[in-house]
Amino acid sequence: MRLSAYFLPILKETPAEAQIASHRLMLRAGMVRQASAGIYSWLPMGFKVLQKIEQVVREEQDAAGAQEMLMPTIQSADLWRQSGRYDGYGKEMLRIKDRHDREMLYGPTNEEQITEIFRSSVRSYKDLPRMLYHIQWKFRDEVRPRFGVMRGREFLMKDAYSFDVDYEGAKRAYNKMFVAYLRTFDRLGLKAIPMAADTGPIGGDMSHEFIILAETGESQVFCHKGWMDLGISGIEVDFEGDLQPVVDKFTSLYAATDEKHVPADCPVPASELIETRGIEVGHIFYFASKYSEPLKAEVQMPDGSTGPVHMGSYGIGVSRLVGGIIEASHDEAGIIWPESVAPFKVGLVNLKAGDADCTRACDDLYAKLNAAGVEVLYDDRDERPGPKLATMDLIGLPWQLVVGPRGLQNGMVEIKNRRTGEKQELSIDSALSKLIG
Repeated sequence: MRLSAYFLPILKETPAEAQIASHRLMLRAGMVRQASAGIYSWLPMGFKVLQKIEQVVREEQDAAGAQEMLMPTIQSADLWRQSGRYDGYGKEMLRIKDRHDREMLYGPTNEEQITEIFRSSVRSYKDLPRMLYHIQWKFRDEVRPRFGVMRGREFLMKDAYSFDVDYEGAKRAYNKMFVAYLRTFDRLGLKAIPMAADTGPIGGDMSHEFIILAETGESQVFCHKGWMDLGISGIEVDFEGDLQPVVDKFTSLYAATDEKHVPADCPVPASELIETRGIEVGHIFYFASKYSEPLKAEVQMPDGSTGPVHMGSYGIGVSRLVGGIIEASHDEAGIIWPESVAPFKVGLVNLKAGDADCTRACDDLYAKLNAAGVEVLYDDRDERPGPKLATMDLIGLPWQLVVGPRGLQNGMVEIKNRRTGEKQELSIDSALSKLIG
C-alpha cells in the first residue's frame, strides 16, 4: 500500500481526553476515531490490526476443537428472565423495545442465547462434548467509559461455550481453553498470566483471568516473580490428550487478583512477590448447571436418566487486546507492534521522493516485497525525511526500510528494527533477503 493513497489521519498533537498510552497512540496513529462516549470507528490501520488479532484467536480456538458460529447482537429479554439475570444484571445492559413492544436487549454476553440453541438441538449424551464460539460486537453501558478501547461501551469479543455430561468432561474442556489462551497470548507477543479470580455476574466456581502486567491496568495483581521466565513456547500440546500437567505447571506459581489475594495467607515471601497492576485480556469460567438448569438444557445420560449439562464460558476481549498490546509494547516515539499482528511488516521510506534513482529503487523494492507476500506500507509522499521517519516510528511497523540518495550511490539501503532500534546498512539484495526470509 502506498501511503499517498492510504487513509491514515495522523495527529500531531495528543487529544486532551487521552489518559493512557494506548488511547493516545491509537488516536495519534490514525487507528480509531471516537463516534460517541466509549464507541469508536476503526479506521483502516486499526481495523487491520483488529482483524489480525481476531485471526490468531480464531486459529487457536479451532485448534482446541471449538467450532465457530455467529449469534445475534439483539436478544430476547424472555431468555434472560428464564435464567434469572434480566433484573439483576444492572444498568450496563442496554434494554430496548421493538415496534411490537417486545422487550429486547443488546447482548453484553451470550450464555442464555447459546444455551437456548443447545437445548433445542441436543438430546443425548452421545452428542457431547461440544464447544462452540463466535466473535461478535457487544455492548455494555459503562457509566464512565474511558481509556479508549480498553474500557469502551461497544467492543469486539470472542466468547466460547462448552457443553459436557459431567464435571470431569467440563474440566477437560476448561483445560483445553486454558491452554488455548496461553498459546493465543503468546502468539500475540504478550505475557498473560492466569490468575485465580472472582466470577462476577456470569457466575461459577472455577475461574481464571488472564492478565498482562501494566502500570495502567485497572486491577491490582500479585504474582510470583518466577512468572517472568515461564512461557508456553516450546511446550508440545495435544488437545486430544491429557492437558492437566500443562495446567498444573501454569498454576503452580502463585498469581491472584486483589479480590482473591489475602496478604496474611500469601505463600510467597515479599522478596519473591511482584505487586503491580494488570489488564484483563481473557477470562474463563466453569459454572456447572447455572444456566442449563433454569433454561432446561437437559440430555439423556448414560444411565438412562435425564439431567442438565455442565457448561463453561470463555471470553477474550479482541478489541481490548489492541490497546493491551500497545500498553505492553511502546516507547516515547510510538507503538512497537509484534510481527504477528502488525498492520504491515515493512515500512518502506523514500527519503527523497523527487529523486529518480530513489524512486526507481523504492518502486522495485516495493514490487519485489509484494510479490514475495510481504505486507509493505510505502511512504512515497513528497514530504521531508524527518516527518516520514517519525510517522514510521509512531505507527510501529516491525521493520523500516529506508532508501536515500547518499546510500544508493554505494548500492546500500538502511534497515531498522523498530523493537530494538538497531540499524544496518545493507545491499539491496541483502535487505530483501532479510525481510523476505
